[in-house]
Amino acid sequence: MAPPASYRISAYCDAAASLYVELVIGSDSEHSLVSAVADGIQLPLQNIPVAVAMVREAHRRSAFAAVLASDDATVELASAIAESLGLAHNPVESARISGRKDLARAAQARAGLPVPHFRRIDLFSPIAAQVAGVEYPCVLKPLALSGSRGVIRADDEQELIDSCARLRQILQANSPGAPASLAAPTPLDAPSSPEHRFALVEQYLGGVEIAVEAMLSSDGLEMLAIFDKPEPLVGPYFEESYYVTPSRLSPALQSLVQTRVEQLCTAYGLVRGPVHAEFRIDNDEVWPLELASRTIGGDCARLLQFGAGHSLEALVIARALGIPLTAERAAGAGGVLMIPIPRSGILRRVEGVLAAQKVPLVEDVYIAAREGHELLALPEGSSYLGFIFARGSDSESVERALRAAHACLSIVIAPMWRIEAAS
Repeated sequence: MAPPASYRISAYCDAAASLYVELVIGSDSEHSLVSAVADGIQLPLQNIPVAVAMVREAHRRSAFAAVLASDDATVELASAIAESLGLAHNPVESARISGRKDLARAAQARAGLPVPHFRRIDLFSPIAAQVAGVEYPCVLKPLALSGSRGVIRADDEQELIDSCARLRQILQANSPGAPASLAAPTPLDAPSSPEHRFALVEQYLGGVEIAVEAMLSSDGLEMLAIFDKPEPLVGPYFEESYYVTPSRLSPALQSLVQTRVEQLCTAYGLVRGPVHAEFRIDNDEVWPLELASRTIGGDCARLLQFGAGHSLEALVIARALGIPLTAERAAGAGGVLMIPIPRSGILRRVEGVLAAQKVPLVEDVYIAAREGHELLALPEGSSYLGFIFARGSDSESVERALRAAHACLSIVIAPMWRIEAAS
C-alpha cells in the first residue's frame, strides 16, 4: 500500500524482483506515470472500509501472501487489509497509534516511559487560553505529517500563537480536496478529521538526536542500525540532514536505546514488521520522539545492505513472507546527507555536483529536483533537494566526506512570484 508519490515504490519493486516475488501496488492514482502504480490496484487510500473491500475482491481472484505499507499514510490501511484477509499483521489500533503523535504520547505516558510535557490543542479555536501555562521553549507538532513538516519551535507565547496560525494553513493545504496550488489556502471551516484540526504542544528537549532502524518478529526485536544525526537540531524548524552509522554513542547508551525501542513497541502493541524510531539523548536519558511502523524515509535505506547485497526493502519482504535472509550488515560505515532546501522559490540550477562526486568516499550525489521546479522549504515543505551518499572505514571519515561534498554545492534559487485574480 503506497501513496502514488512515495519515494519507496521503486525500492520495493526492485527488492521484490531480487527475491522473485510478485508485487502489486495498491494506490489512489488512476493516471500514474509509474508503471507499477498504474498496473496495480487503484484504491481510495483515505477510505479504509472501501479499500479493504476492493482488496478482498482482488484477493479472491489471486490470493495475496502479505500486505505491507510503504509510508505512514498507509500503515493503518495495510493492517486493516491484512486483518481482513487473515494474514499476519500488527493490530489496527497499534498501527493507528504509530501514525498519530497524540495517541503515541498518551501510550508512552501510560507505559511509564520518559515523556516531555505535552498537550493537544485545537487550531481552530482561540489559542491563548489553550496554551496558558506552557513552558518555553516548546515545540508545535502536527498529529500526522512526516518529514518534520509543520514542526516549529516557539520561544514565547506570541511565537506559539503565530506558529499555530502557520500550521493551520499547512494542514489546510494538506487536507483532502485542498487546491493544488501551494499558495495559502482560503480559510476553511474546522475540519472533522483530528489530523487536520489538532496539534501537539510539547516541552522542547535538548541534547543530540538519533534514529533507529529495526525489525520486529515473534523472535523479538532485531536492531539493524542506529544513526547519529551530527547536525544540531535546535529549531525553529527541524530539517533532517546528516545520518551516519554506526553510531558513536557509548555501548551503555546504545543498549538503553534498544530497550527504549522495545518498550515503545510494547506500549503501542506492535508485534511485527519494520520500525523506524527517533530519540533525543540528554543527560544520559533516552527520550522517545516517535516510532513508526515502516522503514526509514526517502532514499536513506540505500545506506543499509544485508547479506549478499540485499536492500532493507528486500529484508522487509523476506521477513513478511518467511524467506530466509540474513540481517548481517556489511562492515564499515555509511552516511547520507539529505540535501536541505535553503529557501522556497524556483530552482534554477545546482552547481558543483561534479566536484562533490569527486570527494573521496562519496559514492553518489543525486539531485532529485529538476530545474524550473518549485521548491518549498520547511515548515511548509516535505521533500529534499537530493541526497549525497558516502561509505568508509569509520563514521568520522564518512561525516567529513559528506560535509566536504555539501560544501561543493551552490544552489541557485529564483524568487517565486504568484499571480492572483483581483477580487
